Amino acid sequence: MTRVFPNCRRLAALISLGLLGSLTACSPVVTVDAAPDAANPGCAPMMVILPQYVADFPRRETSSQSTAAWGDPSQVILRCGVQVPGPTTDQCVSVNDVDWVLREGENGYWTATTYGRTPATELIFKPDDVAESSVLMDLSAAASEIPQERKCLSISDVL
Repeated sequence: MTRVFPNCRRLAALISLGLLGSLTACSPVVTVDAAPDAANPGCAPMMVILPQYVADFPRRETSSQSTAAWGDPSQVILRCGVQVPGPTTDQCVSVNDVDWVLREGENGYWTATTYGRTPATELIFKPDDVAESSVLMDLSAAASEIPQERKCLSISDVL
């Protein structure tokens, strides 16, 4: 009988590994195109501290360097190394000392791009599905790891 018990443990371990493997296969890798400057070492400090959850959506594995995604299906996509925005008349909001330029895109999707930080980080989300305030709050701490060089100005700042 003592010989059967070790074999049962091995069998249980193999079954557990098989179940674990099948559970991890439930959430496929999210295909995200890398930004043009994704290999910029300035992205690294932000990428290593990205939260596991954004707006209560869990983080998922992505296909490209300096990218992240949350939710299944993806509700928030992050890409570091996008083109740094220059002066703009687009809406700029500051959340926890991180300036974000907001642009409404196609099909109800919005982009929020860090302003005054190089490399720049872009978030893509649909405000109908996830609250803009939650997304920006949850990701501002990580985005602040990229040093700020400029701030958004309003008309009252200029006048």
